[in-house]
Amino acid sequence: MDKKQLLESLREKGFDEKIISAFKKVRRENFFPEQFKEFAYEDSAFPIGYGQTISQPYTIAFMLDLLELKDNLKILEIGSGSGYVLALIANISKNSEIYGIERIKELTEKSKKILKNYKNIKIIHGNGLNEIKKLYKFDRVLVSASAKEIPEELIEKLKENGILVMPINNDIVKLKKLKNKNIIEEYEGFVFVPLVND
Repeated sequence: MDKKQLLESLREKGFDEKIISAFKKVRRENFFPEQFKEFAYEDSAFPIGYGQTISQPYTIAFMLDLLELKDNLKILEIGSGSGYVLALIANISKNSEIYGIERIKELTEKSKKILKNYKNIKIIHGNGLNEIKKLYKFDRVLVSASAKEIPEELIEKLKENGILVMPINNDIVKLKKLKNKNIIEEYEGFVFVPLVND
């Protein structure tokens, strides 16, 4: 599959043009290890080293769609890996303050280099659930690794009307935080690397 075919396939699946346009602008091959670059536009997940993967484009688009991104937000991705999703978010959500937290130092350093031209993206090395305690509240939180349940720390860090999207086991869960309750939706049939809490 080449880039044009991938974009066409995302369009056929009904994703918003803003999301498709971000996939068009961001060069996925830049986030791939050398030996896999030729597969950059396959609609599948690929290893990026250190036991981690870059997620399937369809899965990423699905999660970005659930996040309901707009401009001028404060956004966090936990498990930012190669930095690919942070770049997509920056292209969809203009003038936003974007944070990535990654526990593997080599991936943190690598993604900082690749994303050095994005002045609104800050990547932090550390464990997501520990590092988030030091940060202020967010409008959107995306977790790119699977947990057994939604960590309370993440709900606490969401602003009112904020949205959290994350995998729980092999489902993708969207939580919208309202004044007196949280609204939760679940979507089945995905596979993710586990969220590590050391």
